[in-house]
Amino acid sequence: MILVTGATGRVGHRLMEALADAHAEATAMVRVEARAADLPGTPRYTVATFDDPPPAQTLREFDRVFLLSPAQEEQAELETVFIDAIAAAGHRPHIVKLAADGFQDPDNEVRFMRSHRQVAAHLDALDLPVTYLAPSLYMENLLAATDTIRKEGVVRAPAGRGRVGFVAARDVAAVAARVLTSPGHDGEIYVLTGPEALRYTDVAHRVSAVFAREVGYENQPPKRARDLLVAAGMAHWEADGYAELFEWVRAGGAATVTQTVREVTGQDPQPIEDWLGDARASFTGPPPDQPTPVF
Repeated sequence: MILVTGATGRVGHRLMEALADAHAEATAMVRVEARAADLPGTPRYTVATFDDPPPAQTLREFDRVFLLSPAQEEQAELETVFIDAIAAAGHRPHIVKLAADGFQDPDNEVRFMRSHRQVAAHLDALDLPVTYLAPSLYMENLLAATDTIRKEGVVRAPAGRGRVGFVAARDVAAVAARVLTSPGHDGEIYVLTGPEALRYTDVAHRVSAVFAREVGYENQPPKRARDLLVAAGMAHWEADGYAELFEWVRAGGAATVTQTVREVTGQDPQPIEDWLGDARASFTGPPPDQPTPVF
């Protein structure tokens, strides 16, 4: 039995699809019952939150737990509360935690990665069986640039010449599904990337090629990028986190490329051209409602 947290999100929804295709017994944890209606297949669900976890008798039903929560200031605290509830239930399920590439570096002080590292330290202290999935930046993050691409023919980011091993959410979900449904992954840290590391200039060139229009890259000053995020309504904590993240990108931290997606799933990760083609409507249609503001 598998419990999936974050089941309605970018990776979680695709994971539920993959588990349904694999005929795995999965239960989604949702904040409100109505959200379960939109999940793929006909999964079981439990209504709970990280700070109000399912009761012990429910937690004891699960052999595997997929641990995913939003990037927020309280992330480490909330995941720790949830993990403590699992431990207190007297059961030792295998935890598959979604983190971020870079969290495993003790010198990496990007706050998003530091939060995951704090959770990992807690899991280690409890000696729970765990596998970490550490994806690079998601291709889906590029959807935040669709408005400027349509209106101005430009991708803006404070990335300098830094390369990123962009990975599609579907590939992260495919790895998660395989880890949750097969043995032999305990103690592993799987760094997940796409097939190549791209500069944002390269991204602009690929967008140009796929959509047959000229698109350029504007290297945005870091302070300007942060100020625009705050002006668009992002909390200061999160905006500072994005500033730290792109400083890490500029320094070459995100340039890793691995073969892990293929090694775990047997399938090559999706190239960015294919992902752009699948996302064509978002880049060429009416402006989508994007939660992450454009830099």
